[in-house]
Amino acid sequence: MDKVVIIINGAGGVGKDTLCEMAGRHFRVRNVSSITPIKKIAEEYGGWNGEKDAKARKFLADLKHLFVEYNDLPFAYICDEYGKFMQSEDDILFVHIRESEEIEKLKNWIKTPCITLLVTRFQIDQISWGNASDDNVKSFQYDYTFQNDSSLEAAETKFCTFLKEIFAERGLLPLL
Repeated sequence: MDKVVIIINGAGGVGKDTLCEMAGRHFRVRNVSSITPIKKIAEEYGGWNGEKDAKARKFLADLKHLFVEYNDLPFAYICDEYGKFMQSEDDILFVHIRESEEIEKLKNWIKTPCITLLVTRFQIDQISWGNASDDNVKSFQYDYTFQNDSSLEAAETKFCTFLKEIFAERGLLPLL
């Protein structure tokens, strides 16, 4: 398969990581997030212990924003992960990014085929998290939207079929 980057986004709790894990059973996948270095700093120095409530989400979003302004750490991290992906046997790099301007920045930097994907789930999409990073995920014009309202058992087949259809439409050659 041709290497492809899928910038994936969606409100917290819509199942993005679960879908990426499911895709990993059918494709060679690498799954990274622009928030990863921020989480490490928040854990080590900020007292964050992994909770995903509104207060913690705002803390991480605000901290990420500060690092973007200061030294663009999240983007540098993703660029490093992209380099590792390009040297690997993996075919798909899922990159989790919340902010529209950060999505656009990566999209413009990537040299391989790049797709933007919004994952939605009706019950979850109605939640307000109280920070711009989470609450504005729908403000970007995505290439595709995947409605993740299936049962866990059905989601894997539905998502992998969805990906194969995208690859066929884009002329990418998925491994079967």
